[in-house]
Amino acid sequence: MNIRRELLIFGIVGTAGFLVDAGVLYLLKGWLGLYWARVPSFICAATATWLLNRRFTFRNRVSGMSMAQEYARYFGLMLGGGVVNYLVYAIALSLLPAGAYRPLASVALGSIAGMFVNYCSARYFVFRRKPG
Repeated sequence: MNIRRELLIFGIVGTAGFLVDAGVLYLLKGWLGLYWARVPSFICAATATWLLNRRFTFRNRVSGMSMAQEYARYFGLMLGGGVVNYLVYAIALSLLPAGAYRPLASVALGSIAGMFVNYCSARYFVFRRKPG
């Protein structure tokens, strides 16, 4: 699969991850607040994208690890993109005007910012080998 197609599929998977992230955030924000609700929403989104990326985006590449090791490495590397994501999210929350869509817009901006870090991490450090 060429890199443009891989990036497109990664973006589609990222959109699904965004929906999981935003959905969990909106479910938990009343209980945990807008900042702490991002912790479980990120964990859910990272887990969903790992499953989808291994099935669709990187189906022609393998990690050479057990599923538990692969998930641990994927999740650990996604924390780098997660830091970028969270920083942009927090900045957006503080700068955007209050309203019903402020959390959603902030999650979207954070997701876009973290996407490129996450793609490189997944492609070059988790799913780096072609099956052979």
